[in-house]
Amino acid sequence: MFKFNNSWDELLAPEAEADYYKALRVFLKSEYLASGVPIYPEMNNIFNAFKYTDYNSVRAVIIGQDPYHGEGQAHGLCFSVRKGVEKPPSLVNIFKEIQSDLGITPPNHGELTQWAQNGVMLLNSVLTVRAGSAGSHRGKGWEIFTDKAISLLNERKEPIVFLLWGNYARAKKSLITNKHHLILESAHPSPLSAYNGFFGCKHFSKCNEFLRSLGKEEINWKID
Repeated sequence: MFKFNNSWDELLAPEAEADYYKALRVFLKSEYLASGVPIYPEMNNIFNAFKYTDYNSVRAVIIGQDPYHGEGQAHGLCFSVRKGVEKPPSLVNIFKEIQSDLGITPPNHGELTQWAQNGVMLLNSVLTVRAGSAGSHRGKGWEIFTDKAISLLNERKEPIVFLLWGNYARAKKSLITNKHHLILESAHPSPLSAYNGFFGCKHFSKCNEFLRSLGKEEINWKID
């Protein structure tokens, strides 16, 4: 069972009774307790994207694929790693774009918890992964759960900015149908694709311009 201690609890409660989620729980129990292989993130960090960013507090959503699969990296927020862990290349490129776009100097760490606590939901489509095996928990039910979360955000009357980087995230565009939301699309920040449209996308200033136009508080993209 999941418990977020915020609005997500009631909104996602029906998922806990769904057959797909019950099967997912059985699978995860086996993976974490009996597989003999490290599973990331730690169990108490799986739902951090929901715990840190209440449904009613979301101002922007960044969608990732699945967690980092290296030791000590994943902690439940897409693109983020704990302080003291080397910044992954995609995150380095995200910080480069923020610096180019807004003049913000990159932090000396890669933990994005401040963003999550300030209304940026950092949501992976798949919330767990086997060590050293990218995509190993895809197709087990997580996508149904997180697509439901995206659909619930789409239903919200307050406008949200959805930042969709790369083909995987852009495929979620079909879930975002309400015209009052802003969708920003670009290439993925990976070194393999960042020069194909992520660099120069100016998504961070565009996000704030949109929020400002609505009289909403801008997002502080600076991380201490």
